[in-house]
Amino acid sequence: MEPITAADYHDIAVPSDPRLSPDGDHVAFVRRQPNDDDSYETTVYVVDAAGEGDPRRLTLAEGADSEPRWSPSGDRIAFTSTRGAADDRQQLWVLPLDGGEARRVTDVVGGVSSIAWSPDGERIAFVQSVTADDREADRDLAVPDDYEPEEHPDPRVIDRTVYRAAERHFDGRRPGVYVVDADATVGGVTDPDPAESGAVSRVTDRDADFAAPSWGDADTLYYTEAVGDDPDDSVEIAIHAHDFDAEEAERVHTTTGWGAALAATADGRVAFTHAEPEQVSMQPTDLRVLDAESGAVTDLTGGIDRGLGRGTTPQWGPADETLYFATPDEGKTALWHVPADGSADPERLLRPGTISGATVGGDAEGGPESVTVAFAASEWDHPGDAFAYDAAADETTRLTELNADYLDERAVGEPEALSFESADGVEIQGWLLTPPAGVGDADGESADADGQYPLAVEIHGGPHAMWSTAGTMWHEFQTLAARGYAVFWSNPRGSTGYGEEHMQAIERDWGAVTMRDVMAGVETVADRPEIDDSNAFVTGGSFGGFMTAWAVGQTDYFRAAVSQRGVYDLTGFYGSTDAAYKLVEGDFDTVPSAEPEWLWEQSPTGHADAVDTPTLLIHSEDDTRTPICTAELYHRLLRKNGVDTRFVRYPREGHELSRSGEPAHVVDRIERIARWFDGYSEYHDAERALDRPEDDGLSAGEESEESDA
Repeated sequence: MEPITAADYHDIAVPSDPRLSPDGDHVAFVRRQPNDDDSYETTVYVVDAAGEGDPRRLTLAEGADSEPRWSPSGDRIAFTSTRGAADDRQQLWVLPLDGGEARRVTDVVGGVSSIAWSPDGERIAFVQSVTADDREADRDLAVPDDYEPEEHPDPRVIDRTVYRAAERHFDGRRPGVYVVDADATVGGVTDPDPAESGAVSRVTDRDADFAAPSWGDADTLYYTEAVGDDPDDSVEIAIHAHDFDAEEAERVHTTTGWGAALAATADGRVAFTHAEPEQVSMQPTDLRVLDAESGAVTDLTGGIDRGLGRGTTPQWGPADETLYFATPDEGKTALWHVPADGSADPERLLRPGTISGATVGGDAEGGPESVTVAFAASEWDHPGDAFAYDAAADETTRLTELNADYLDERAVGEPEALSFESADGVEIQGWLLTPPAGVGDADGESADADGQYPLAVEIHGGPHAMWSTAGTMWHEFQTLAARGYAVFWSNPRGSTGYGEEHMQAIERDWGAVTMRDVMAGVETVADRPEIDDSNAFVTGGSFGGFMTAWAVGQTDYFRAAVSQRGVYDLTGFYGSTDAAYKLVEGDFDTVPSAEPEWLWEQSPTGHADAVDTPTLLIHSEDDTRTPICTAELYHRLLRKNGVDTRFVRYPREGHELSRSGEPAHVVDRIERIARWFDGYSEYHDAERALDRPEDDGLSAGEESEESDA
């Protein structure tokens, strides 16, 4: 068996966004795999829901496809794609399933996302981000052939509290809701000019942030709008109902939270997500139902101590009497169902590994006992596949084995689940992954003569997130283990999936509480004879980067550290991040002007003078969530204090580098983490990374040497 390596990232396919067909016979999903060093092949596949036969590709390997959505009749699939585009603007396509090529339905300036079929299958709602000038020139309906967009305004003039996100400046663009005729064709005989034919029409036509379109009946579309005195600085979200017959919209409710997901029914009930506004970043997300006619609101999730997962959209069951939703749940993802009238508490339907999307279908006459659930999940022994759960039989069928050939040749280790007490008696969940038998460092040694391993401690981001044995960290954990490290990770207080008290325990104290929990886990595994606690290392990204830098400012326990895309100065973070500045207001219940010295003491930079641990900093240059400026400050302080350090900056990358960055960058990042650790490990015959040639031990360098030869 071959050890897993960082470069194996190119060989791993991952599914997402599974969609069950209306008749329940098929599941469409998105399959993504690196195409080369710079891009991914992201295409739509379909597989039999009973697990009979191999999945087949529906869309061309051109551009990037996403959001497959079955038409209500099941004879077509709509999806978004960048195929044929000179830039990364996604357009809407519709593929007939009885034969024939996909048709491009839009050619709009703002791209297409959040697509939703009308119940009669005649229209598709979507969101695009445009400027007032785009609307004035009708470029939001169809882009003229001679249109050449400018790269960005010069100079940029900022009149918003939040003016950038996801690696991009808004530059006057705001998201609006639109609908398009599902039978339209751009550039064809059916509809050569959608701007003149009215194939695309505006539902919203003013400068505000609209989102989450969801159809009620065929003539009613619900959507959200960020509202408040300053919508950028507010957590108020209006829910609107647009009546196409009357051509007017009405605000039917106002909720609060960091964005709201909607799911509507034909009789005017709207399921939506909600979080209490006071210190909103510390609040769990619950599920509520609005009766749009009466205005009555029912809270459905008060009976469980779990919040809906980030980005979760609730779904109605086949008879519109039951709602389904997902939550983090003690290291796994749980799918729940609850009566829409609130007559009973939610019940857990299933709890597989780490889910990356699920849809529910089945007989409209049946209840939760008869539904089928299509979902994509990863577990410790595979990075992801599509599954179908039959509630009537209480059986799960694996529909794909996307990485079967790869896994047949790789040694995959099984993590051991741990439960340990923190210093103040709170129980914490964690895992330990030791190197698979027979694999280890470049010399094939997985432990020394005494059978011990060096320890790599991983700390998750968020801070209100949850790790499991799989998900996006599967490859990194397995790679470090294959290089001879025992890998430990946990869900310390602040994590989701363990209840409100667990999540809120880090209020005004990110560093000390989290470190107490993490170090309790480290001490637990360090007591094992196979772990050499004198060779311990630490890394983490985002909040995990904050905690890595915090840890080395508090202790010399670790031989070396790698801090990734971290927050190092809370005041600098507050002023430079996107909407995530609400984390300071929520988690710390303050603002920099009120407690500047205290926030400095709560920041890793406030303790940089105490750092002796060799620390590598990794950051993305276009990161708008944890902007690079605080990493620059921390790096300078380390250098002035004579600490072994290096600053690795990735151009063209944002906060999602480790999950969806350019494949070559994803590989390079993992290899640099391992190389930095190796240089200070007694178990690896390696010089410090600072003393090695720049590309030594990196895939890019090896490829360069091979080409020179």
